Amino acid sequence: MYTYAFLPISNGLDLPEGISGSLQLIIVNQLAALVEPDLSLEFLQTSDDVLMRAVLYHDQVIREVFEQTPVLPLRFGTCFVSRQGLVEHLGSHSAEYLEKLEHLFGQAEYLLKLKPVSLPDAVVSSELKGRSYFLAKKQQYQHQTEWQTGQQLELETLKQFISQSYPNVVQTGATDGIERIYLLDDRRHESQLKTQVQEWQMRSSYWQISLGDALPPYHFV
Repeated sequence: MYTYAFLPISNGLDLPEGISGSLQLIIVNQLAALVEPDLSLEFLQTSDDVLMRAVLYHDQVIREVFEQTPVLPLRFGTCFVSRQGLVEHLGSHSAEYLEKLEHLFGQAEYLLKLKPVSLPDAVVSSELKGRSYFLAKKQQYQHQTEWQTGQQLELETLKQFISQSYPNVVQTGATDGIERIYLLDDRRHESQLKTQVQEWQMRSSYWQISLGDALPPYHFV
């Protein structure tokens, strides 16, 4: 049984359409599982196009429900062998999941991207010869080294500022040179968060900082 998320029982919840059909809630002890009962893993593996669209729909479904109630999002492809198996799982873990949902009430995940600013090009003139040329190349290398050192020091300082202001953070490391930091914060404080990011950017010479939209707490469940 394909499962998107766990969530508290909520009156008037508007369920979106699933990947290929309608969604249902399976309820046990004040806890609900959002499922698409007629969706099989075999269908998802029909083609690469089907798989990619399914990944996008999975995320979209969770986001739409998250706009209405707290959720514990599950990974794409999460399936239980049977309805009974899911019911038993909910019964065994309902207290744990409900505690997590209570903790996450009103919270959202935000992605901070830190993109390194490139060192301005310093072209060594082709007219330079001999010692003058090698001296210019040495200065160019020293400038590059100093820039990289300053960039790394500023990154560590930024991370300290972020951790001090927002203790619930997950750092995943750099991908394609871009640092990604996920933080958990009250959605009511989003304007303060945006202001804080602007202040960090004003202090930063070596990094471009961007803030993503409020997301379900993928990295905090």
